[in-house]
Amino acid sequence: MREKPTITAIVPMRHSSERVKGKNYRSFNGKPLFHYVTASLLACPHIQQVVIDTDSPPIFDYARQHFPSVLLLERPAHLRDGAIPMNDVLLNVVRQVPSDFYVQTHSTNPLLSAATVNKAVEFFLAHYPIYDSLFSVTRLQTRLWDTLARAVNHNPNILLRTQDLPPIYEENSCLYIFNQETLQQRHNRIGNRPFLFEIPRQEAIDIDEEVDFVLAEIAYKHYQNL
Repeated sequence: MREKPTITAIVPMRHSSERVKGKNYRSFNGKPLFHYVTASLLACPHIQQVVIDTDSPPIFDYARQHFPSVLLLERPAHLRDGAIPMNDVLLNVVRQVPSDFYVQTHSTNPLLSAATVNKAVEFFLAHYPIYDSLFSVTRLQTRLWDTLARAVNHNPNILLRTQDLPPIYEENSCLYIFNQETLQQRHNRIGNRPFLFEIPRQEAIDIDEEVDFVLAEIAYKHYQNL
């Protein structure tokens, strides 16, 4: 591997979305939702190339005008269904765009900052190959139960304060770092020795339902005004 590895960022986006219609290009505080994470990736000094994989004409049009340095890949028809695993979509991209490592994010994380992405990349490069991949997580310190009413992370007979519970981590789908070998061999972005990279809770806000869109806009305005 070269002294300075090449790093490519991938933002996959479908034109259609089921629960929040057109969310990837819907106006979010005056700009299309995907504008924010794309701008963050372009501002990350460790990333040499940003790739948008999509089948969406509005995304193509806006990106050509506002992000001319971004590489646009048209997603083939057989990968456009919502049931297609994300790993299949990513394999299609990495086969077309050679790179030492890949950073994958989602447009639905508009508060994810360039500083956080940069910090994750720096940590990963400093510790590779001890860790062969990285994914972002959100710390949870709350009482969790499974569907059979069994305590997951606490003893119900010992009522600790939630802040005293041992942390458990949620994969928040904001950020993944991996190489082509891991993706091809495991058919997964997460390798055999992943690092769980904790990010600030506000940056992990993910837009999955309509209420998330509303809350994310409010949070974005709040943190921009600090």
